[in-house]
Amino acid sequence: MTLRTTLKEHRTLLGLTQEQLAKAVGVRRETMVFLEAGKYNPSLKLAMDVARQLGCTVEELFTFDD
Repeated sequence: MTLRTTLKEHRTLLGLTQEQLAKAVGVRRETMVFLEAGKYNPSLKLAMDVARQLGCTVEELFTFDD
C-alpha cells in the first residue's frame, strides 16, 4: 500500500513553509519532509491537525493506492 499526498500543494498554496506547518501542528520539520514524500504514515490525530491547519479534509490530503 502506497501513501499518496497533496500536502505540499496545499501548504504552498497557503504560503507556508514546512517549518511553519510543523510548528503549528507540534512536530519537527523532518516529519513534514517525510509526510510530503509519502514516506511516513501519519497518525489520525496528526492527519487531522494538518488538515485543519490547511483548511481541508484528511481525504483531500492523503490517499492510499493498493
